[in-house]
Amino acid sequence: MSITTIEAPGLTVFRRGKVRDTFDLGDGTLLMVATDRISAFDVILPSPIPEKGRVLTQMSRWWFNKTGHIVPNHLLPDDPDSLPTGVDWEALGPRSMRVIKAERIDIECVVRDYLAGSGWKEYRESGTLAGVDLPSGLQESSRLPQSQFTPAIKNDDGHDENISTAKLAEIVGEDMASRLELLSLDLFAFAAEHCRSRGMILVDTKFEFGLHEGNLILIDEIFTPDSSRYWEASEWAEGRSMPSFDKQPVRDWLETQTWDKKPPAPELPQDVIEGTRDRYIEAARRVCGLELKPTS
Repeated sequence: MSITTIEAPGLTVFRRGKVRDTFDLGDGTLLMVATDRISAFDVILPSPIPEKGRVLTQMSRWWFNKTGHIVPNHLLPDDPDSLPTGVDWEALGPRSMRVIKAERIDIECVVRDYLAGSGWKEYRESGTLAGVDLPSGLQESSRLPQSQFTPAIKNDDGHDENISTAKLAEIVGEDMASRLELLSLDLFAFAAEHCRSRGMILVDTKFEFGLHEGNLILIDEIFTPDSSRYWEASEWAEGRSMPSFDKQPVRDWLETQTWDKKPPAPELPQDVIEGTRDRYIEAARRVCGLELKPTS
């Protein structure tokens, strides 16, 4: 069974995003619940992906616990006893995180290690990545000379706007810009090394940060298939598009349809739904060692 909308009687809705429904617990904390909704081309699709919310939550929990020595994060211990009696914790628990209510910095902190997606498109057109010149002769899926920090202005309602590090400094100040870049690169390096030990490649990822009592903390999700691109290391080759452990089957199928990429989106066929679900579950197993068997 898929969960697309979270009903939590007695809780105040803080925000409903493309994937997560977040509730204000009234004590400076939030309950962030990942649904099985899936979006593509900035449109929420009518067909959910079973288990997706559980995978996102469990992978985020795993990585938050692994990376706390690099930067503090918003994850707090669960406290189901404090929730109203109408909240079904048994159903929501595996897809929920109780977190600090931080002041979000509206910047997507993106780190790239390979040329893929929009990064490959930019390089192909201009020889740059986030406006920075790269060596000539790189191919699709080439590894970059070094990990590249490519920030973007966060946009909840559409495409994020890529910006230069100089522009980032103008927005948040030079000191904060430097901290965001260094922390993002440190987190990426730590995770990339772990992934290599698991026979996986961490291609690129994005982070979100916030401020709480004057301290910079990591928020939202971390190293999930929704925020990161993973490849099978043994299959990597330059010069071609690589299959990734995320919603690629959904995007690929939608590209074959006569759809204008505006709501409403078409219903996904069952084989695409199941194939995407399996890729999410496999990402959790391969990257984190989590055995998340399908419940439906």
